[in-house]
Amino acid sequence: MTTIHNLGFPRIGAKRELKFALESYWKGESSRDELKNLGAQLRQRHWDNQAGLDFVPVGDFAFYDQVLDMSFTLGNLPERVRDFHGDTLDNYFRVARGRSAQGAEDHGACCAGVAAGEMTKWFDTNYHYIVPEFTASTEFKLDTSRLLTQLAEAKAQGIKAKPVIVGPVTYLALGKAKDDSDKLALLPRLLPVYVQLLDALAAQGIEWVQIDEPVLVTELDAAWKNAFNTAYAALKNSGVKLLLATYFGELLENQKLAASLPVAGLHIDAINGRNDVLPLIELLAADKVLSLGVINGRNIWKTDLSAVLDWLEPLANRLGERLWVAPSCSLLHVPVDLNSEQKLDGEIKSWLAYAQQKLDELRLLGKALRQGRDAVKAELAANQAALAARRASPRVNDPAVQAAVAGIDSQLGRRANVYQQRAVRQAALLKLPAYPTTTIGSFPQTPEIRHARSEFKAGRLDNAGYKTAMQAEIQRSVREQETLGLDVLVHGEAERNDMVEYFGEQLQGYAFSQFGWVQSYGSRCVKPPILFGDISRPQAMTVEWITYAQSLTAKPMKGMLTGPVTILNWSFVRDDQPRSVSCKQLALAIRDEVLDLEKAGVRIIQIDEAALREGLPLRKSQWKEYLDWAVESFRITANGVGDETQIHTHMCYSEFNDIIASIADMDADVITIETSRSDMELLDAFDNFNYPNEIGPGVYDIHSPNIPTQEHIVQLMKKAAERIPVERLWVNPDCGLKTRQWAEVLPALGNMVAAARTLRAAA
Repeated sequence: MTTIHNLGFPRIGAKRELKFALESYWKGESSRDELKNLGAQLRQRHWDNQAGLDFVPVGDFAFYDQVLDMSFTLGNLPERVRDFHGDTLDNYFRVARGRSAQGAEDHGACCAGVAAGEMTKWFDTNYHYIVPEFTASTEFKLDTSRLLTQLAEAKAQGIKAKPVIVGPVTYLALGKAKDDSDKLALLPRLLPVYVQLLDALAAQGIEWVQIDEPVLVTELDAAWKNAFNTAYAALKNSGVKLLLATYFGELLENQKLAASLPVAGLHIDAINGRNDVLPLIELLAADKVLSLGVINGRNIWKTDLSAVLDWLEPLANRLGERLWVAPSCSLLHVPVDLNSEQKLDGEIKSWLAYAQQKLDELRLLGKALRQGRDAVKAELAANQAALAARRASPRVNDPAVQAAVAGIDSQLGRRANVYQQRAVRQAALLKLPAYPTTTIGSFPQTPEIRHARSEFKAGRLDNAGYKTAMQAEIQRSVREQETLGLDVLVHGEAERNDMVEYFGEQLQGYAFSQFGWVQSYGSRCVKPPILFGDISRPQAMTVEWITYAQSLTAKPMKGMLTGPVTILNWSFVRDDQPRSVSCKQLALAIRDEVLDLEKAGVRIIQIDEAALREGLPLRKSQWKEYLDWAVESFRITANGVGDETQIHTHMCYSEFNDIIASIADMDADVITIETSRSDMELLDAFDNFNYPNEIGPGVYDIHSPNIPTQEHIVQLMKKAAERIPVERLWVNPDCGLKTRQWAEVLPALGNMVAAARTLRAAA
């Protein structure tokens, strides 16, 4: 009998209930108990959604981040928050975002807060986790309260619980040593705490524990491979069965290592690692479970159920009860329920599956494997009809777009002259001071903006009224920037709901959901557009707004665009053609917008590629192919302009030291990056690489409500000046400011401008 199970469920709620509860609590508008009760209600509902599975994950719910949860379970708190008293949840939020709720006891630091934990991307996804921090003196101390509380709730609900924890080797690999110590040296201190945790779960009557080790799909050196052997030798005698879960890629050379570990079962991603399946069946001991992730947990297209059964049925006959079936990874990365969508195009909706529908597919596969295909004959026929309709739809393929991509040549991505020549012309035109100040693009999305957008979408505000409302917000942004004394202004992006969705709405080949929300970090949710067909740009998308903003000021106004790689990586993309082809289609469309901005007199154009890094394959041996087409796509987009037009790009929360040469190959005149949370550590890349163009290291952490001081910004920029010549440095925040409030933004930017003036005076 095949076992069906899930690795994790979206935690935000079908209507983003967790987001709104968190933000209400942080503002001091609701109580801690109300927040905790909401969390319990969501867990109960999500377990109900997973009814009928043989095992249901418990512990996958987090108020902010599952890796941060694991840090608290292991007692690994940064030293700066260890002495705070009060509720553990408030200390948790201090690590996550620098402070907890307004009114929560912060042990004398309620106003200034503390430094938030560093945040970076979870493998190659758009989910951000809080990076564990280590030093040579790090100690671990078990705290089971969170997990045992959730287990008690699950038991009361009659759930067959499978606790989910981050494995010890992946936990160390994801963290960062804050000194020069070796993270692996901490493994002997960490493993006894894991043993205690597993013993505590065994004492609760738990049979199986899912222990996530996705780092196994990356390239590991001998020391890290040995760490796996050491770790699981220490854990093998626990009173629970361990299901070691990998996902997001192939095991490849790590097949033997994974198969030999003393665990009761192994889960692999059979969407990305299908070629691992047969070798693993030969390598696994005869008593070990093999769990196959056969439903894509990262995209929203329906599964070809008949095709999956064609290769799964022989394996079920061969493995019997040893075969488990699941989604490829946690469903955290897809929206909750397609049934919520009432306005989505009916034809396109028929091609899709959100988390709830993926579990329906899982149940159907389980029934077919247990009872035969005849038991689900009607469902399989409906599935095949939907897939056939998608393949045949004339909305998917556009011969003109395909011909344009086929006509791309190497000249399309080249600027007329090199940066050194362009820089002279740009400086003469723009006349900017040393340490020029700017922002990344967006300003606060105020209640007035959201109300106008809501009224417009509901049809209660006409086009003229909406345009007037947005122009008023643009005027405010320009006025505030001029008052602050910023050197290069932005229009504030009041009209944009999201940096990807806004563009997708105006491109052919995209569809949009109402409730396709996915957690990016904490309370931040995004609604990726659905890239279903060939991409083209029917008309200009940003020119009117940006030229209006430029008409309000004599200072340079940046045109703000999202780049093709980021639009691709932050969309639900087609699975019927290579990603590189879709990216080049996007590049041609955004190139048209760049050229229209230049024609309109916009002389600074920022093309954000915040997601360049996260598209990297998890194995460095596969990076070159991706970087080749990703960089080419950016260059196609950006490099049709004249020398006087200054091209900027922005990258946020991305470790890019090892791809710095590719970033240089993009040939943007200015790049802006995150450096404040990492205390300028990202600039280590420039110790050994002579980056040729200009750079703006972010000095204001916009993901925290804390306001940076002038002195702090000066210190950060002095660190930057040790690596980058002063004449090539800009001063800017880490990222856009849409999630912040004006009351935070104005003093922070005021300090930033004052810091730039101090630096100029000292230069």
